Amino acid sequence: MDRYSSYKDSGVEWIGEIPKHWILKGLRFSFKINKGKIPKTLFDKRGDNMLPYLSMDVLRNNPPKEFSNQDDGLFVRKGEIGILWDGSNSGEIISINQDGILSSTVSRLGISDSKLNKEFSYYILKFYEKDFKENTIGMGIPHMDGNHLKFSKIILPPITEQQQIVSFLDTKTLLIDSLIEKTQRKIELLKEKRTSLINEVVTKGLNPNVDMKDSGVEWIGEIPNHWFVIKIKYVTNQVVDGTHFTPTYTDSGVPFLRVTDIQTEKINLDKVKFISQEEHEVLIKRCNPQKGDILLSKNGTIGITKVVDWDWEFSVFVSLCLIKFKPNFNPHLFSYFFESDIVNQQVSDSSKKTSVTNLHLDKIRELKLIQPPVQEQEQIIEYMDGQTQLIDNTISIEEKKIDTLKEYRQSLISEVVTGKIRVCEEDNSLSLNSQTV
Repeated sequence: MDRYSSYKDSGVEWIGEIPKHWILKGLRFSFKINKGKIPKTLFDKRGDNMLPYLSMDVLRNNPPKEFSNQDDGLFVRKGEIGILWDGSNSGEIISINQDGILSSTVSRLGISDSKLNKEFSYYILKFYEKDFKENTIGMGIPHMDGNHLKFSKIILPPITEQQQIVSFLDTKTLLIDSLIEKTQRKIELLKEKRTSLINEVVTKGLNPNVDMKDSGVEWIGEIPNHWFVIKIKYVTNQVVDGTHFTPTYTDSGVPFLRVTDIQTEKINLDKVKFISQEEHEVLIKRCNPQKGDILLSKNGTIGITKVVDWDWEFSVFVSLCLIKFKPNFNPHLFSYFFESDIVNQQVSDSSKKTSVTNLHLDKIRELKLIQPPVQEQEQIIEYMDGQTQLIDNTISIEEKKIDTLKEYRQSLISEVVTGKIRVCEEDNSLSLNSQTV
């Protein structure tokens, strides 16, 4: 791949130079913007002459849950281009994945310029996506700045060069996407291996020669002869949730933890909300977390656990459940149970761990665990900590590979659609190997 013979200033600082014979054209002259809208009637089941309602969930390849008549809303076809108009990811460019009625949070960018190749238009808009996202408006929920979008100047090479760029990028991005997909599958297999390992150890232990007995629970199967199936309420002193009202937040004071605060290995106090000492004193009369207790997410994404291993005082919101265990059950073992199918099976009776729902306190108290002797609990925890850390480290390496590939993909698109590198139809000089990732 070479550079073009001559360049000119694009007039846009973050784009820099473009080939001298390319032009910049206002987006409003090349695209017609039509915002989606909520149909008058949405149906749970698809009937005759109905189409799926294309919410962002559906546009991210999840199955449609609502349907509408074709003439009730903005009809779009598969392959058209959309832009997310409202929400935290406003400005995201989307390739419409099926015929349907477009969500009210998305706008269609319909091509109205005969000198614009359809496939090239997607690549060039993806290049501008970062700029669109950085120029949203709104104090609460961000949304697209319509004027910024319309008056953005889009880079346009001659139509023949657009076609060459599309041919090149289609080939190269397909290769990159294939590598990303293979790496994602490897991560999925590692996660399955992790869950399988946890399932095996928390139900069978570490001694392969131990005498076994029927647990009495079909989906648990056999357990070591000296272990017991027991409900959470019999190995705990307290199962309680946090305050049911939103307190008054302060600039500093006592940390007030929510589900989002316990999802990382270490709690980031820079992102935590704070309440006054006076309000904290009131809240701990109901829910007083201490070192060695367990925090369990019970609203939203349920099933996240965090063993309190710090000494600073804090309060929690209703979305978190506080569990205080008796000395005969290690809270770290409880965390592994909540990563296993033992708990999954019980929770899925009424919901799924990843769905937006609520796990009631009574349900938590009735969940069944398997109780080994205390000494074996400690051995299991030590073994599982080591084994899961090895798997987690491998997953982290693979996730970084995906990040690198995605960055490379975007960089390649940026370089080509801005003319920093020149391509032609027979250009096959780019290859990917282990050095790329």
